[in-house]
Amino acid sequence: MEALERELHYTFRNRALLEEALNHSSYANEHRSAGICSNERLEFLGDSILGFVTAEHLFKTYPELPEGDLTRMRAALVCEQSLYEVAQHLDLGAYLKLGRGEEAGGGRKRQSILADAVEALFAAVYLDSDMEEISRIIHDILLDKATDHVVEERKDCKTTLQELVQREEGSSLTYQLVEESGPDHNKLFVFEVLVNGVAAGRGSGHSKKEAEQSAARDALEKMGQ
Repeated sequence: MEALERELHYTFRNRALLEEALNHSSYANEHRSAGICSNERLEFLGDSILGFVTAEHLFKTYPELPEGDLTRMRAALVCEQSLYEVAQHLDLGAYLKLGRGEEAGGGRKRQSILADAVEALFAAVYLDSDMEEISRIIHDILLDKATDHVVEERKDCKTTLQELVQREEGSSLTYQLVEESGPDHNKLFVFEVLVNGVAAGRGSGHSKKEAEQSAARDALEKMGQ
């Protein structure tokens, strides 16, 4: 437990909260008579805490981004894969308490179990301290490391739109220059993106690539993505 606390740079006042965060439901079910609780309630709370801290971080860090981009970035940051990577960094699997069947089935390395335990751990820290402390930890072990990568990934709206359109067999996606203005050193381009020949979004930029990305972003927002 002390090694895990060192990784978090946090020492629990109430060690029972940390222990509960590491109790998988399979372990709790086998020890129900001893009053052992699983980490499922903590996971529920931790999911909301993580979502809020991440949303606040993105809202303050990227004031120029629209709601659609912020939503997609938050989803990428708090997804199971991201939390699994945090669990690996913390070696969280080594601390989990699992039932015999889950242990034999490789549950200590299962992505979903580890991701859920990370959320439970966040809730345990919050209940043991306050929002300021858990926000620091979430930034340290997740947001400060992953945000830049996710930003670049989410900025590629053309790829996202293409993947979405290609789900429908036979669908086509094209970009069309509709306007070009300004002097050579400061050109402004306006592009439309067409899905099956129908205008789906429009955007502008000081390069053709930027304008196409803007058009793709507009199309995604109109599609509710």
